[in-house]
Amino acid sequence: MALPAHSGPLTGMGTESLQLPSQPAQPTCPANLPVKPFLATLPASMPNSLGRCATFLICVLSSAFCWADPPSRDQTTGGDRGSASAPRTIAAAGAAKSSAPQSAVWNEFRGPNGSGVALADLPSTWSEIENLAWKTPLPGKGSSSPVVWKGRIYLTAYTGYGLDFTEPGQRESLKLHVLCLQLSDGKLLWDCPIDPASAEQAYGKRVAEHGYASPTPCVDDSGVYAYFGPSGLVALSHQGTLRWRRDLGINTTGFGAAASPILYQNTVIQNASIESGTMFALDKATGETVWQNDQIVRSWTTPSLVTLKDGSEELICNQKDAILGLDPKTGQQLWTCHAIEDYIVPRVVTHQGLLYCSGGRTNRTFVVRPGGRGEVEASHIVWHQPRGANVTSPIVVNEHLFWSHDKSIALCLRIADGEEVFRERMPTRSRVYGSIVSDGQKLFLTTRDKGVLVLDASPEYNELALNQLGSEDESFNASPAIANDCLLLRSDRCLYCIKKP
Repeated sequence: MALPAHSGPLTGMGTESLQLPSQPAQPTCPANLPVKPFLATLPASMPNSLGRCATFLICVLSSAFCWADPPSRDQTTGGDRGSASAPRTIAAAGAAKSSAPQSAVWNEFRGPNGSGVALADLPSTWSEIENLAWKTPLPGKGSSSPVVWKGRIYLTAYTGYGLDFTEPGQRESLKLHVLCLQLSDGKLLWDCPIDPASAEQAYGKRVAEHGYASPTPCVDDSGVYAYFGPSGLVALSHQGTLRWRRDLGINTTGFGAAASPILYQNTVIQNASIESGTMFALDKATGETVWQNDQIVRSWTTPSLVTLKDGSEELICNQKDAILGLDPKTGQQLWTCHAIEDYIVPRVVTHQGLLYCSGGRTNRTFVVRPGGRGEVEASHIVWHQPRGANVTSPIVVNEHLFWSHDKSIALCLRIADGEEVFRERMPTRSRVYGSIVSDGQKLFLTTRDKGVLVLDASPEYNELALNQLGSEDESFNASPAIANDCLLLRSDRCLYCIKKP
């Protein structure tokens, strides 16, 4: 199926914005900031080397060197790859080779460019008394993941409505929140409340699965950006001041919002397929529309960026019936590949110049080469298999593709051809919504109710631990984050920091 190419960039007509005051002692968050109506806007590192460069042969003297380059986007020439092999795995699986950076930054959903992998020295086991650096009760519920930037954690939450299925309360009491915590000790630094839009959907069975704060924020030096579906996209300063707010559509369907914003050059890109059938690129400073593409169909997924061998970049969006390659500068469609004939939730993973695209209730995976033009189904599909997941996103580690499948299955495919390597039942019968992450040596699979399953990052299924935190009725829907040798776990009540002493 070839979708019509977008005609080109459409320039926005401006938005309401606020001038930032000088750094306030307390955040000033005008929750009723006017929202520009949607219709009115239509126009690599060296992998944690601890590189024991040792070798004084007579004296037992060793020097440890540890450094990391800033993460760069995956390229067809080999992706984010260090010049030395990654640290040895815990079990007898040999040296783990990963293309992930070691970084203090986890700036968007699933980390730098959505890989879900960051090299780190994380523990295999933890509890309330072991390897738990801190635990912070959160002011509200949510299933968004934490993001980390320069020693601070940002995430979203909601309060006042939909907190109890039997007694949800009044929709007029709903409040949305953007939160900032200190990475070192979990201290809550600020809480910016946001008034929801009048179009926000009523609480019901489907939205009860995850609530009103599901998309993960993104962050850079310019500020923090958070999406709340029909309640819009907000931009905040690092001091918690609301800078601007945009309405990107008010449609709602069943499970609510899911797609998270990402940053590209001077824009914040938001897939608002469910709310308006549109992909937006907004100016980070003002919120004005830089371009929009209104050909996005039934896609709950966060878009991904890939850098080609010639240095050009493409914005990848997996949607019903087709994988799309867009120009991130203009939004113009470059190519389309007929693929999964169902709605899409998982984020596309890029690795060594290939796109790993999964989703649909039939659980299919397509591997596609970017860089084509027009319909590329016949020329750019590397392989496809009836394996994958409907909701959760995969990772690539050690030349294998891993999932924590939403049907409570640990799944591994070989990236060379999609051959299934293992499929094992996880220790829960509940659905799984948090996506798998890795520190380059281990895999962390978050269940909703039975803790985090830790596996060796190997094609041989090897359980290292099952770690539980919190109360029996505490639910973990969010994907973990990794930064500064910390594993951040978010439940519907608390944020936990797992770290070796």
